[in-house]
Amino acid sequence: MMDQIPTFAVVGRPNKGKSSIVATLAENDRVAISPTPGTTRVAQRHVFCIDSEPRYALVDTPGFQRPRELLTWLQKRADSASDRPSVVADFVRLHEADPRFLDECELLRPLVEGAGILYVVDGAKPYGAEYELEMEILQWTGRPRMALINLIGEGDYLEQWRQALGQYFSIVRVFDAIHADFEKRVSLLRAFGELNEAWRAPLETAVKELAAERSRRQTRSAREIADNLVMAMTRSERVRMTDSDDVSPIKVQLRERLQERIRQREQSAMKRVQAIYLHGDLDREVKGMELLATDLFTNESWELFGLAKSQLAVTGALSGAAVGGGIDLMLGGASLLLGAGIGALLGGAGAWFGGEELASFKVMGNAVGGRVLQVGPVEAKNFPWVLLGRAWLHHRLVAERNHAWRAALVVAVSAEQNLMDAVPGSLRTEIAVAIRRVAKGDAAGDSYDRLVAVIDKLLEHDPRSKIANGV
Repeated sequence: MMDQIPTFAVVGRPNKGKSSIVATLAENDRVAISPTPGTTRVAQRHVFCIDSEPRYALVDTPGFQRPRELLTWLQKRADSASDRPSVVADFVRLHEADPRFLDECELLRPLVEGAGILYVVDGAKPYGAEYELEMEILQWTGRPRMALINLIGEGDYLEQWRQALGQYFSIVRVFDAIHADFEKRVSLLRAFGELNEAWRAPLETAVKELAAERSRRQTRSAREIADNLVMAMTRSERVRMTDSDDVSPIKVQLRERLQERIRQREQSAMKRVQAIYLHGDLDREVKGMELLATDLFTNESWELFGLAKSQLAVTGALSGAAVGGGIDLMLGGASLLLGAGIGALLGGAGAWFGGEELASFKVMGNAVGGRVLQVGPVEAKNFPWVLLGRAWLHHRLVAERNHAWRAALVVAVSAEQNLMDAVPGSLRTEIAVAIRRVAKGDAAGDSYDRLVAVIDKLLEHDPRSKIANGV
């Protein structure tokens, strides 16, 4: 018999999306998915674990090849309905070495051993009576069963399939294996629990643990994004110069080096976020003008991801008021709120007028010890917002992406701009206060924890509402 964890054999004809469903529900992007029929020839068991504890298993099976011959064999040997499961078991035992029925035996063996049935069909193709052979065979196993109508092409034959499948399966669901987000996957797992009373409790536990794990992944991602932000906002580059050096080309090289270090660190952070969601092999596709393919240091990227100038000024003013308000609190109100007023003025002015220059150069040292030219840290007020906007969108796309979707990460550019304007105003102020602390060199302890917390809040929101024609 199968292990005590709920186990489901994903069955059906070749090339109907069985492996895609397994990859999605097992969160395993190593499951072989191919448009070539017959890619799966041997039943493959994939166990989904949380904290190394098995929670449920899915078995990817070959498709039916000779259902008519199989059903004929079964019908000749069963005297009553009660005999049918044992006759199916006899077929597997007697034919496991028969080359004609290798696929059927691989398909039926997990059912004989106690797995539930997920029967997959393509709702984009018309229903045909020939499918009834397969459905009748699955009835003979006596195992709990559900039908999933996958949508692979452009056609729509859902109603035909619902009518036919409803006669053989207690639960019929439409499930897009390629594009299903987290909520749809969780909903399907809960439906599995309805097939067998013994599966309900462990699957509900798995759902709760999945939600908790998702929350942990989001917080870990927030830390990766915070680490990248701190590095980018505090990074500087230096080079030693002699009196004969021409400063102008050195400045250009130094600025380019700073930008490249920040680019590389951002790419590294994005890959770590992908690894957190078990998408380590995911790449971004440059196809036209995809948002995440836009270089970090271009005007286009800053317009797409950062704050609009008006919002930058307002947010700077509000964060200045929030920081200044801390001074008023310490003075017990004796400042007559001058702290908040001055903080707002300086915050707004800094955001508005400091938004164009990326970073300043400074020369340090003297003639005896030699001079050192330094560029950075980045001073442009919109810079951290651009970084956060890119990280925000990237995280959402990765977090909602399932493991059957093997295409590269593609995001269409919309006419909408200033992605960070979509952040709720109160949260934007919290982020701005955290950014100000980092910019002032306070990026440890409580300040770091607060930065992670506000980024975690940001990741709960969906930036795609700001994007037309999103993924």
